[in-house]
Amino acid sequence: MCRNIRPLHNFEPPATSEEVHAAALQYVRKVSGAAKPSQANQAAFDRAVAEVAHATQHLLAELVTTAPPKDREVEAAKARARSAARYA
Repeated sequence: MCRNIRPLHNFEPPATSEEVHAAALQYVRKVSGAAKPSQANQAAFDRAVAEVAHATQHLLAELVTTAPPKDREVEAAKARARSAARYA
């Protein structure tokens, strides 16, 4: 599941809250071992996702780099090329 978590730092435009939430959801799913929590665990699961997303937003806001921002389309093309080479 964690292979779906993508780097979010240093992109133009910056990562959206939806991207941060998706990464947090994947992380909590991996750590908990549950893609869909039981009804008894749903509140704790949702709270964990919100807290991880919140911490991630703070992290991304505070990270500093001198590298130029990456382009999402270029990075996606590189990932597709790596995947094609790996599974060809």
